Amino acid sequence: MKRVLYIQYTNPAGYPPLQHSSGILADAGWQILFLGTGASGAGTLEFPPHQNITVRQMRFCPPGWQQKLHYVSYCLWVVWMVLTWRPQWIYASDPFSCPVAALLTHFPGLRVLYHEHDTPAHQTGNAFLDFITSARKRIARSAKLCVLPNSQRLARFVSDAGPVKAAVCVWNCPGLYELENEPRNPATADIWLLYHGTLVPERLSPSIIDALALLPPFVKLRAVGYETVGAPGYVAQLRSQAAVLGLVERVEFLPPVSRNRLFAITLRSDIGLAMIPSRSSDQNFEAMTGASNKVFDYLACGLPVIVSEIPEWRKMFVESGYGAAADPADARSIAAAIRHVIESPETMRAMGEAGRQRILHDWNYEAVFQPVLQAMEART
Repeated sequence: MKRVLYIQYTNPAGYPPLQHSSGILADAGWQILFLGTGASGAGTLEFPPHQNITVRQMRFCPPGWQQKLHYVSYCLWVVWMVLTWRPQWIYASDPFSCPVAALLTHFPGLRVLYHEHDTPAHQTGNAFLDFITSARKRIARSAKLCVLPNSQRLARFVSDAGPVKAAVCVWNCPGLYELENEPRNPATADIWLLYHGTLVPERLSPSIIDALALLPPFVKLRAVGYETVGAPGYVAQLRSQAAVLGLVERVEFLPPVSRNRLFAITLRSDIGLAMIPSRSSDQNFEAMTGASNKVFDYLACGLPVIVSEIPEWRKMFVESGYGAAADPADARSIAAAIRHVIESPETMRAMGEAGRQRILHDWNYEAVFQPVLQAMEART
C-alpha cells in the first residue's frame, strides 16, 4: 500500500497546496497521514473529509521554554510514526519540519519531499533559527524532490542551499474540484471588494479604506482572515479608520474559514484584492507571481482582480485581461483601478469569466502538480 506522511509543525489546513496535493494523491489510491499542530489564528481551519486522509494534531503551544519541549515531542512523534506506520514518502513543508525530515533521509527505503511555501528569513544570532536554517540546507541537498511555488524562489533556493537532486516549480493554484461549473451571478447591486488572508498592513493596506471614501457608496469591503503576532490590533485600527471616514457600514471583517466556506464567500463577492508592497525587505514579496493563493482563488470564482502595479503582476494578470493594477500605497490609484473595473458590468463579468476559464484549462493544481505526482509514482 502506498503511503505518504505529511509533517508540518503548524496546522496543515492553513496551506491550501497541502489540501490539494493530498487530495490528488488520495484520489490516486495513496493513504495519507498528516502530523501537525495547532496554530495561532488559524487553529480552526480543517481539511474536507476524505476516506484516504487522516489528520492528527498536537495542541498549539505558545512561544517559550515549553514550546522547545513541545517541538522535541513533535519530532519524536514523527519518528515513531515512521517506524510504526511505515510510509514510502515523507512530505515536509515548513522550515520547522526540516530537522526531523533531514534525519529521515537516512532511513533506508524512505523518500523525502520538501515543499517550501515561504522563504524563511534568516536571523543571525538565534541559535535555534540557525539550527533550522542549517537543517533546511541539508534537506535541500538530500531530499528526492524539492518543490517551490515561484521560479525566482526556486532559483534562489537552489543557489543558497543546493545543489539539489531534483526541483520543480508548482504554482499555488486552486483545485478543479473547488470550481463552480457555471459563471457566477452577483446576488446584489452592491460591489463587494474581497480580501482573504492574513490581516497585516503589507497585504491589506490602510489605503484600501481611504480608497473606499473616493468611491460610490455601493462599493464595499469584505476581509476574511486573522491577525498575526506581528500586527496585533490591526483590524481595530482599520475599523477606527473607517469610522472616522464614515464608512462603518461599508466594511466587513470575517474570521478565517476553511476553503469550502471561503469559496462560498468569494462567490458572493465581486472583485478580488491582491496587492503587496511595491518594495519590501521581505524577499517573498519580491517573488509572488504563482505563489499567491488568493489571486488564483478569486479567478477560480470568476472575480476580476486588483493587483499591485508590479511588472510581473501586470503581465500575468492585467495584460491577460483578468483585472487592473494599482499602487497599494496610493488610495487614488486604488480607486481609479476599481472604477476602471466597475465602469462596465459587461467588462467586469468578462474579466472574471476569462480568469475562470484560465483556471479551468491550465491554472489548476491537478495540472501543475503532475510533475510531482509522476515523480512520486515512479519512485514508489
